[in-house]
Amino acid sequence: MNQRYLLLWLEGPLQSWGHDSRFGRRDTLSFPTMSGVCGILCAALGAGGEQHELLAMMSEGDWRVRALVREDKPGVEPPPLRDFHMVGSGYDENDPWQLLLIPKTSEGKKAVGGGTKMTYRYYLQDCVFAVVVSLESELAQRISDALAAPVWELSLGRKSCAPTEFIGQGIFDTPQEAWACCDALAGEKGRITGYEVLTGTHPEEGEVLTLNDVPVQFGTDKRYRDRQVTVIRL
Repeated sequence: MNQRYLLLWLEGPLQSWGHDSRFGRRDTLSFPTMSGVCGILCAALGAGGEQHELLAMMSEGDWRVRALVREDKPGVEPPPLRDFHMVGSGYDENDPWQLLLIPKTSEGKKAVGGGTKMTYRYYLQDCVFAVVVSLESELAQRISDALAAPVWELSLGRKSCAPTEFIGQGIFDTPQEAWACCDALAGEKGRITGYEVLTGTHPEEGEVLTLNDVPVQFGTDKRYRDRQVTVIRL
């Protein structure tokens, strides 16, 4: 199978990559999740619903992430931003999508008072990430074209997190070419690599994490499976 390498550039004042959020606390991982990035690609393609086959094709290749920190402050990471929200009110109960957003009791019934809940949501500030994904050549081209003219709005983890740079930065024949393009763009923006996230376990190189972020099914009943990654501090 002919593989090509897609370079994605994720830059914006706020990003949020939910991983282990529960109830009223919506945390963010310190780097983009595979499920979050696949969501961006599906939005660009206009691919709604479960998308089993497309997600399998996206997730089976090699994924690598670089966190690009400010060159003038290489050891300083901006603290996460905590935002306070009230959610669960004002939804149309006759709309099946909106009904899913109304908090329920343990029996599945709407809570007393309409289900309104207080939540705390966390965001990364002033962060830049480069992601290189290996994909089948035809799919890589389709996604690259879609990122240039997306069907649906693109965001960095949440709809409120707008990108400030083009996400699609081209497709390449080798990962070395993709990372060379990344380095050139990072140099223009005064950024250097702070750490990398590699798929797989490399305990001799960094910290190994287990993430439940490989998308198996999107739509109303989202499903994921685990993978292991290694975070390498440079």
